[in-house]
Amino acid sequence: MINTQKYRDALMARLGELDKRLHAIESELDSPKSKDWDEMAAEREDDEVLEHLGQSGQDEIARIRAALGRIRDGNYGTCTACGEQIAPERLDILPETPLCRTCAAQHD
Repeated sequence: MINTQKYRDALMARLGELDKRLHAIESELDSPKSKDWDEMAAEREDDEVLEHLGQSGQDEIARIRAALGRIRDGNYGTCTACGEQIAPERLDILPETPLCRTCAAQHD
């Protein structure tokens, strides 16, 4: 039997970290920009990196929310593709994963 409370706590902690990071990114993107052309070009590149980080953070949040939904529904730790148990070692590393190692390898 999987200790879902352990994974729920880890997922909630990560969700909090991501929320802080996304607020910091949003704040940085909303900050006033320079009038100097060279600085504007560098700031634009920085903004593109921040936007990419923000999008990857939002994607991770979606995976975490889905995992929390699986915990709530009572099917956390079961592969959504094949229905087999996901190894606890895999969940320790990727608590938001919906797939067992075999199915994840097939989806790559």
